[in-house]
Amino acid sequence: MKSVIPREVESLWTLFTAPTIWAVHFIGCYVAVAIYCAKAAAVDFGFDTVRFLLAGFTVLALAVIVLSAYLAWRQWGFGVDGPPHDQPTKKGRTLFQGYATLLLSGLSFVAVVYAAIPLIFIAECQR
Repeated sequence: MKSVIPREVESLWTLFTAPTIWAVHFIGCYVAVAIYCAKAAAVDFGFDTVRFLLAGFTVLALAVIVLSAYLAWRQWGFGVDGPPHDQPTKKGRTLFQGYATLLLSGLSFVAVVYAAIPLIFIAECQR
């Protein structure tokens, strides 16, 4: 099967993609809500608008993490070679990196979901 995304994107940088997306999402959500709550009287929209925008941001973050997980799964060889990948060869390093990236993507996916849970329960800013 021919892939649209070239294999050249599978580098050491892909290992950091999902945790970086989680960190940006975490900071973005909490900063957006903090700024809104500090300036709520001066803006013309309600908290539901902020919640809707952050829900879209969450969906986008989850989509990028799923793409990162797919690239990691592809780099890992679609799970054909099981761990441990401890051979000092290029193939061993590539398989290890793909497996580690896949695990980090799963952890980052769960972390983004947990960071978005307060958006469901918080109704308004508390003073």
